[in-house]
Amino acid sequence: MRAARLIKMVLLLQSRPSMTAAELARELEVSERTVTRDAQALSEAGVPVYADRGRAGGYRLIGGYRTRLTGLARSEAEALFLSGVPGALREMGLEDAASAARLKVSAALLPSLRDAPRTAAQRFHLDAPNWFREPKTPGLLPDVAQAVWDDRRLTARYRRGEHEVERELEPYGLVLKAGIWYLCARVADAGSFRTYRIDRFTAVAASEDTFDRDEEFDLPGFWATQAERFARSIWRAQVVVRLTADGVRRLPHAVDPLAAREALAAADEADDEGRVTVTLPVESEEVAHTQLTALGPEAEVLAPEALRARFASDAIRLAGLYRS
Repeated sequence: MRAARLIKMVLLLQSRPSMTAAELARELEVSERTVTRDAQALSEAGVPVYADRGRAGGYRLIGGYRTRLTGLARSEAEALFLSGVPGALREMGLEDAASAARLKVSAALLPSLRDAPRTAAQRFHLDAPNWFREPKTPGLLPDVAQAVWDDRRLTARYRRGEHEVERELEPYGLVLKAGIWYLCARVADAGSFRTYRIDRFTAVAASEDTFDRDEEFDLPGFWATQAERFARSIWRAQVVVRLTADGVRRLPHAVDPLAAREALAAADEADDEGRVTVTLPVESEEVAHTQLTALGPEAEVLAPEALRARFASDAIRLAGLYRS
């Protein structure tokens, strides 16, 4: 346990000019006193860890000290080669760079771990796009990706309805969701962060000017917030549904999982027949009809009346089809 923590401490200091005791404690999930003891242990073991005193002080490695990747366990080495997404790297124009990096890492591994790339590739493969959808890589993606890596301002033209709009953007990060690429960027003149589908860009031009990245920006957190906000923005109607136990289990697979989760959390206890009544937010009655049809007799629509009548009509037609 401690040995792994000491190795992580060395790697953290190797990746940054210096770190305070508080920063190291947060990264290592220990107390600052433990950080002090670990730094002393590393120094006694010959690792040149130097402590700068004072309010602005911290810990750093001196003399250009570097450690080789000889301390990796097999599971760690194999996980390292799972961290890339080959298809996504290829679409961003980074396949050659990623391949070169993997070769360099392989060369630095112990001989007993040289087969880690092969064993990882034999056991795991990530296929990001949805089923039954042919993924199409946006032609401008490599240019956008390069601007993201270089922190360069981007002038982008994109389709908004039937019109084109031009924006000056600070491109912060890329997200691949179900085979669709999105750019999370700060609008230069507004200062707010927004999300853009890259396949709607019609032209992009990277500036020679760079922007100062907000180091507090959390791409996964921003995307999660945006995704939830989008889901809520399209809920424009509600339906009341009575579900069997099997209907409750299948509901998150038939409708928006967030809508299902919130509806079930707010539902009352099951009735004497074990059925649960929920008020479900939906995009429209038309969408609700399509989604809830998948639940068959496990769901009974109670309201609105027009939607209930539509399901009743469906039931009569189905009964006629199967009456024989």
